[in-house]
Amino acid sequence: MTPGPQNAITDIEGLKVGHAQDDRLKSGVTVLTADTPFTASVSVQGGAPGTRETDLLAPDKSVAQVDALVLSGGSAYGLDACSGVVEGLRATGRGYRVGNTIIPLVPGAIIFDLLSGGDQSWTDTPYPALGRAAFEAATHSTPIGTIGAGTGAMTAMMKGGLGTASLTLDSGITVGALVAANPMGSVTTPGDKHFWAAPFEIDGEFGGLGPDAHTGLGRTHDSRKLTAMLERANTTIAIVATDATLDKAQCQRVAIAAHDGIARACVPAHSPSDGDLVFSVSTSARPMTTPRDLALIGHAAALCLSRAIARGVYAATPASGDLLPTWGQLNADI
Repeated sequence: MTPGPQNAITDIEGLKVGHAQDDRLKSGVTVLTADTPFTASVSVQGGAPGTRETDLLAPDKSVAQVDALVLSGGSAYGLDACSGVVEGLRATGRGYRVGNTIIPLVPGAIIFDLLSGGDQSWTDTPYPALGRAAFEAATHSTPIGTIGAGTGAMTAMMKGGLGTASLTLDSGITVGALVAANPMGSVTTPGDKHFWAAPFEIDGEFGGLGPDAHTGLGRTHDSRKLTAMLERANTTIAIVATDATLDKAQCQRVAIAAHDGIARACVPAHSPSDGDLVFSVSTSARPMTTPRDLALIGHAAALCLSRAIARGVYAATPASGDLLPTWGQLNADI
């Protein structure tokens, strides 16, 4: 397995990602879409999720494909970002046709970033406009760090962020991940230097410092975030995708496997106060050739997700009013 040309979820042909954020608000939205609908499912493993239309992604539900997926800040308010994406899709004639009307299908999930130091004095929710702007900005590449849904994200000890990564299997199948990392847990070992995801790093993509040489790690949980905010202000939300042809049940299986990527990169993960969620997408461009392919896609999705989390945090940039430092500020001497 090797990373794709961009080391991004947009290495999967046809997928587009758009971001919009309000730096005064310290929040934003990220949208994944394509020119045609795609198969999708979801797995929720956190205890405090915030979602829209995720029930229709269950394998036993009749909807086969959706038009876009939304990752948003803003807690419950951020779910309105999906409405902005629906408006954008409808304006382009995209959606599920029922008689003479069109219904775009746009599931979404949110992180809690309302206490990230931004100005929350707005009267009318800004998230529909941010969702529409993110959809209209969608391209076949994606930057990382303090952008889109990762704008106000924080980990236990430092600023979070928006990350992505990809892998191409020996079979030619491509797998990618896109994530807004805002976990209760830490993404680095004690000392703020080594990423928990370090064993899976490729070509120094998040600093190249390697794993922490200490053992017995994980038995303490220091948290600058908990000191600055509230315990329930968390969640890691992600999308994993592949160009392999998968049905909804197979997509769900990949989403379940991908959660291992969160657990390897965030310690602890899947807590009662995290809303940890993974969407899984198939563009159905490439048939699987052996029964083993599905297992390898799930494995690659977990690897990509771990790397994407670390990459997003590593790329985070400081801004006025931040409650926590970035990884770069904490490790300026490296």
